[in-house]
Amino acid sequence: MQNKENVRLAPADGKLGVLIPGIGAVTTTFLAGVEAIKMGLARPVGSLTQMATIRLGKRTDNRSPLIHDFVPLSRLEDLVIGGWDIFEDNAFEAASKAKVLETSLLEKVRGPLEAVKPMKAVFEHDYVKRIDGPNVKKGSRMERAQALIEDIRRFREENQCARMVMIWCGSTEVFHKPGAVHQTLESFEKGLAANDPGIAPSQIYAYAALMSGVPFANGAPNLTTDVPALLDLARERNIPICGKDFKTGQTFMKTLLAPGFKARMLGIEGWFSTNILGNRDGEVLEDPGSFKTKEETKLSVLDQILQPHLYPDLYGKLYHAVRINYYPPRGDAKEGWDNIDIFGWLGYPMQIKVDFLCRDSILAAPLVLDLVLFLDLAQRAGMKGVQEWLSFYFKAPMTAPGLYPEHDIFIQLMKLKNTLRWMRGEDLITHLGLEYYD
Repeated sequence: MQNKENVRLAPADGKLGVLIPGIGAVTTTFLAGVEAIKMGLARPVGSLTQMATIRLGKRTDNRSPLIHDFVPLSRLEDLVIGGWDIFEDNAFEAASKAKVLETSLLEKVRGPLEAVKPMKAVFEHDYVKRIDGPNVKKGSRMERAQALIEDIRRFREENQCARMVMIWCGSTEVFHKPGAVHQTLESFEKGLAANDPGIAPSQIYAYAALMSGVPFANGAPNLTTDVPALLDLARERNIPICGKDFKTGQTFMKTLLAPGFKARMLGIEGWFSTNILGNRDGEVLEDPGSFKTKEETKLSVLDQILQPHLYPDLYGKLYHAVRINYYPPRGDAKEGWDNIDIFGWLGYPMQIKVDFLCRDSILAAPLVLDLVLFLDLAQRAGMKGVQEWLSFYFKAPMTAPGLYPEHDIFIQLMKLKNTLRWMRGEDLITHLGLEYYD
């Protein structure tokens, strides 16, 4: 059955420019992985766009194409990647220092990585207090926004990009609430011109992207595009945006486990989470302001999934705590430890303990790839503003103002795949299944 809306998808012809603020562990792992996959050295494990199938029609139809065969996505060979960083290291040097990937693999992709040299970044020490670097732009916020717009224009021209996407892979900024400067585009641009300290670096990047017609994804918990001025700008200019904060380690586990407890109506008395990690992200999160931003997204997940206002007997007294500790010897191999106190029939207590020795950047890299390809697809489909169907990838999914986010990863996946079916005029799948028994 053809969808009545008949979404027209522009083809994925030509090069897709991918611009990334932050050429650190996540970005270099993503970049090295793309190059290794193109060379046949590895498989794109963890990527829906590259490895997942999508069921079409009835179960008896046996139609389950790969997603990248079902919707027109850019090929890995057509990606051109660049970005900004406060450090001058090229991507190979940055990857070597991050120590996520083995030297033997990095040497095989050394050439393409060395070719990625960071442009001067927009940086404010008040927003990221634990690191500093020399490779930064000068001038007012408006002057730096204009410099970013020029960077985007030049990158597009020099690399002959047909389309562009920007995805934030930079550090977590200090906790930040919307103010008067964020309410309208006019007030935001006046704030840029007046060098208003309420405008964060990530918001300057987002503004530059949107003014350049470039879709923007936010991989950190920063406020960034989640303000009226930039939400309105994205809709007015017909540009898709999404965020925020890549769902990788501990929170990924919570969105797997919590829906299961709720589905079986098992109560939860307490959920204590702690993390140790030693990468640059861990160092940045040593600052209480940056940790507060991360904590907000980590804490919100359980409340939204469990809905204690609907199930006060099961979740009304839940004690939920999150800790992050910087521990340099661990590097990028983060350990997320959870103690969960649950109760069942007649209130009898039980415990679950999870020790997830994960690799943050290894989990994040395929999310970057999928978001880049899906955001580009959304723009070619004429979609604009917040792309809630991409909630699957985020700890704190953006939604329309006043609408609570959906955190259950299984509902998120159904929403994502149904959006793809809708794009191609296929029936949406409800899993009702009564037709098999009529």
